[in-house]
Order: sequence, then structure tokens, then C-alpha cells
Amino acid sequence: MDPAHTPPRADPALAIRIEGLSKTFRPLRLGFRSLRWVRRLPPVEALRGVDLQVREGEIVGLLGANGSGKSTLLKILATLVLPDAGRVEVGGVDLARQPGEVRRRVGFASADERSFYWRLTGRENLAFFAAFHGLAPRDADGRIDRLREEIGLDALDRRYGEYSTGMRHRLAIARALLHEPRILLLDEPTRSLDPIAADVLRGILRRTLAGRKGCAILLATHDLQEAQGVCDRIALLHRGERAAFGIPSDLLRGGEGLLGLFRALAAGGDA
Repeated sequence: MDPAHTPPRADPALAIRIEGLSKTFRPLRLGFRSLRWVRRLPPVEALRGVDLQVREGEIVGLLGANGSGKSTLLKILATLVLPDAGRVEVGGVDLARQPGEVRRRVGFASADERSFYWRLTGRENLAFFAAFHGLAPRDADGRIDRLREEIGLDALDRRYGEYSTGMRHRLAIARALLHEPRILLLDEPTRSLDPIAADVLRGILRRTLAGRKGCAILLATHDLQEAQGVCDRIALLHRGERAAFGIPSDLLRGGEGLLGLFRALAAGGDA
């Protein structure tokens, strides 16, 4: 084998490895062919050649404006969207070759969660989804009780429709953890939360999930302070490309903060 083409040796502490990830969405044509009117929608390049790594026990923030590619990247890692190009390894497993194994290794939670049943209690909802993971009722009950303590699900036996926004976000994270994944993908988990609820949830991510349990967390957020305060490293996405990646102190070395980086990118400058 040509030494130049020898694949890199796997890093046992590397939970996510992304190399050259690209994705373009090609919208369907709209119109009426019989009337000779067809609107051709342009393709949308969501990701272009993105490289990224996340280690075990680390929180990496995905920061960027709307349309920068954050949600698309998370959905690819969760096997909900197929990439066009690039290589993705999750927990040492090639996503293209073994998507089912990748699904077993990751948990995905979004602020736009719509799949919970409002008339069921939080516990009943979790038990329902635990069955999809093949968990026996007794095992599911044990895991749900542990998650109640770890995530602070005090209202677990109340109906989901009575939950506050903060409790709904916590329940979504609990559902993502039911099958005990080592990798957690979170899409704006603190969006719409009041400052106290958001701070509690960040503490759960930092101290319990990343700290005590050693989970690797990839966190998409718009919140600059959240990214600086809770993330070990930050990846700044701009128009589908990785514009910057590093620890917060290195990214902020210029003194203008992340807001300054955003402004430079918006103005077409170099981040």
C-alpha cells in the first residue's frame, strides 16, 4: 500500500471524526408543465468540505447564523440526512457503511421536538420510546428512574401537555439517552428557555453528561455566551463552511469576542 494513502490510525478517545463533509439540497421544480410554467429553484449548498472532531467527554459548540449548516450537520450524524461527499466516523464506526450501528451510538435531541404525546405522562412517553430501542419494561423502568435523578425530571409523572418549556427540553434529552449512547447531538437545547432554566440545563450537560458520564456532546447554538461558557471548543460555521475552530480563548484572542467574528464574516472578512 502506498504510504501516502495509508488511513490514519484511529484515536480511541475520538468520538466523532468528520472529513470533507458536503451536502447540497436540490429542491423539486415547482409549476405546471401543461401550462409551460416551471419555476426552477436553485440548489442550496448546506455544507461544503467541513472537517470536525469531537473527543470523549468534550462539548463542542456549533455556532453560526441561520442557514450556516448546523442543523444539517447534526442530522447527518443522526443518520436522518445522507451526505453527498466526505467521510464520517462516529464512535469509530463508518456512517456510510454502518448507519444502523451509528444510530445505536448516538442520541439526538432538538428544540423543535414534536413527537411526544401530550396526553401521556413523561414516564409513559419515555417507556413508549424505550420499546423502540428494544428495552424490556423492567430495564426501561430502571433507566427512566436513573435519568430522572441525573436530569432532574421532577414532573415525570405529570402529563406532557402540562410541562414547561424547560421540562420538555429535559425530557427530549432524557429520551436521547434512553439507549445509553456515548455521543449526544443537541440542536439548540436552551432555545426559548428562561435564564434560570437554561443555566440548569447547561449544568446538566457540563457536570453530569460530559463530566461524570464522559459523553461527547455536539451542541448547536445561537447563544454566544452559552458557547463561550459551556463548550470546550467551538466550530464557527458560515455559509456551509467551517470558518474557525478552537478553544474559546484562542478564538477570542483578538479581543472582539465571538460577536466580532460574526460581524467579520457577515462583512466578508477573514475570521
